[in-house]
Amino acid sequence: MRAAAWVELVSLSILLINMYTVHIDAITSTCGPVHGCAYLIVVILTLNRTTLPVRTRLLALIPGVGGVLVLRRIS
Repeated sequence: MRAAAWVELVSLSILLINMYTVHIDAITSTCGPVHGCAYLIVVILTLNRTTLPVRTRLLALIPGVGGVLVLRRIS
C-alpha cells in the first residue's frame, strides 16, 4: 500500500505540473491511468482493512493525498 500511495501522489503531481506548464499529451495519457489505478488500489486496500477506524478508512477517498494520510495515521 505504501508504494501505491506514493505513486498516486507523484503521478497527480506530474499531471498537475504538466497541465499548468507544457501540457504534453503523452504525459497526460501515461500518467492519468497510472494515477487512477494507484488511487483505486489505495482505496480498495484501505477499505478492506476493517481493523482501521472509519475516519482513517475515509481518508483514502481523498484523491492524491489520501493514501499518504492513511499511511501517516496507521504508522
